[in-house]
Parts: sequence; C-alpha cells; structure tokens
Amino acid sequence: MSLPALIRPYRREDRPALDDICIRTAHNGQDGRSLYRDPSILPAVFAAPYVHLEPGLAFVLDDGQGRAVGYILGVADTERFARDFRAAWLPLVADRYPEPSGPPRTRDEEMAWLLHHPERMSVPELGAYPAHLHIDLLPDRQGLGHGRELMRTLLEALDDRGVPAVHLVMVKANKPARVFYDRMGFHEIEARMDDSVICLGRSTRDRDRL
Repeated sequence: MSLPALIRPYRREDRPALDDICIRTAHNGQDGRSLYRDPSILPAVFAAPYVHLEPGLAFVLDDGQGRAVGYILGVADTERFARDFRAAWLPLVADRYPEPSGPPRTRDEEMAWLLHHPERMSVPELGAYPAHLHIDLLPDRQGLGHGRELMRTLLEALDDRGVPAVHLVMVKANKPARVFYDRMGFHEIEARMDDSVICLGRSTRDRDRL
C-alpha cells in the first residue's frame, strides 16, 4: 500500500520538518544525527537559508496531513544567493556556529567552515548552470517516484523564471543519489572542487523525459 503524498509550495510552518529531514538524510541519504555534536548545523547550511532567502523556489512533499516528508529547494542565481547568504543569512546564525580558528578537525567544524564561506558556491565552471538545488526525502518516501515529481516541479518553476540550467553538488559516496540524478537527465560537469564531491547539471527544459 502506497503512502499518500502531494507536492505543494513551502510554508513557514514547514521549517521544523525541513530541518529534521535535512538531518535525517545527511549521511548519504540516511540519518546523520549520530555523526555530529550539534546536528542542527546541517540545516543551517543546506536547508534553512534556502527557505529564508528564496522561499518561492521551495517545494515540499506533504504526507497528506500537512507534514513535510521531503523537499526540493532551489536557487535561481547562485552568485546572488552566495552574496545574500553572507549579507542576510550568516549574521543570523554565525554566533551559534562560530567559524573554526584553524583547519576543520571535526564534522561539526567542517560544516561551520562551509557556513562561513558561502563564496565556495561561486565556481566559474558552473556559470552556464546558474541555478542550483538540494533535494531530500525521508527514507520511507524514497524510491516511490516522489523525487521525480519534486524535480519536475522545480525545473518548471526555474524555466518559468527564464533560468536555462541548474546544477548540484553531491558526495561521490552517495551511489543511490547518483543513480537517481542520472535518471533525471543530469550529466557530469568538470569543475575544480574537493575530490570527495562531484558536480552535475542539466537544462531546466525537456521535462517530459523525466
């Protein structure tokens, strides 16, 4: 028996659920709570700034009772988002998650470094793919076609805004995610990044092939 679900725009009251989803899918799609001293730093980097700065490109998978059990978060202009992240988001959370004084030594410090360096998102090789996204679903909602529909929803919204292409950065070790993105029509983009991650991109059009 399939679980009921519908896709709808993000609402402010979804924020706690999105934070929870981000944490519970942080380790290659699985629960990351045991890996961090303060797991709340994960949504502070990868979820909350998106709905704070660009809520119009945030969509959730609703369980039919108003609770978000998955999401896709998009940014139309990565360069602008990186600037807004520093100017409007970082001041809200910097005190809670201070920047490491030296090279990161723990997973928490690695996340704190990412938080305090939004300029890392500005990668010249990704200029032809100005948008970027994050997508996560709770484990019991994965593999049911919901990710495909979330992706279709965001691509349509980006296309409506005149954004030609989108990219994402994923951990190479997350093999199931790579299979999903390949099915969604993403291709590898050569970019100078950390060896542990890979960049993928695709047009916001040709959604009928999803």
